[in-house]
Amino acid sequence: MGAGHAAAVRGSLYRPGGSPVHTLPAQCKIVSACGFMLVVAATPATPPWAFACHAVLLAAVTAAARLPAGAVLRGLTVELPFVAFALLLPFVARGPRVDVLGLPLSESGLWDAGTLLAKGTLGVAASVLLASTTDLRDLLLGLRRLRVPAPLVQIAAFMIRYADVVADEMRRMRVARESRGHTARGVRHWRVLAVSAGALFIRAYERGERVHRAMVSRGYAGTMPDIGALGPGGAKGAGGARPAQWAGAAALPLAALAVRLTTEGMPL
Repeated sequence: MGAGHAAAVRGSLYRPGGSPVHTLPAQCKIVSACGFMLVVAATPATPPWAFACHAVLLAAVTAAARLPAGAVLRGLTVELPFVAFALLLPFVARGPRVDVLGLPLSESGLWDAGTLLAKGTLGVAASVLLASTTDLRDLLLGLRRLRVPAPLVQIAAFMIRYADVVADEMRRMRVARESRGHTARGVRHWRVLAVSAGALFIRAYERGERVHRAMVSRGYAGTMPDIGALGPGGAKGAGGARPAQWAGAAALPLAALAVRLTTEGMPL
């Protein structure tokens, strides 16, 4: 794997380390994160302190992984579009209204917005922790060990490998536009940006066709070689998992499930 692709495989969120979380096999961490998200999704809106308990569990994992809190918080910026949507719910939802800072807001909308923000933030935080403690190559190996369909794993691998190529193409197109005196400053330029996005899609599609033909000419028959043998970049957690490691990974979703079960029949 070339240096540029190796950098892409490393990913921007991954932070190397030797913590107990880093050394867990990737498949264990994937199952743990998915299990935690399922429990959070099944947690009712009331009582609201249940989400605070889930957040404490993630904070404990962050401390065990020796990750800076600022790095995790920066990773949460990916959910900003969902935050904007949630903030609109109290204004557009129907039902009884309450005054908040002089604004008549829907009471049910406030509850729905709070629940959406809590569950979304917890899910994104769990994903950020997974990405911060697991090399992207090991994530792919973990998916393979979990028997995820091979085509899906291959698509993810190519997406990771060529993300930097597409990003470079976007930068070159932007430089070409600006060198011709075009700088997008408002709605009037959206048409030009839409045309550029279409051209980028066509270029990416044509590149994918060329890559596929090159692979077929070299014997590709629908399966890829073991990506663990491509170089020494794989992390420590890519191999088979021991029962003790599965038990350690299960601690997070089981603790979240205990919180969820505690909320049954409890008042606010």
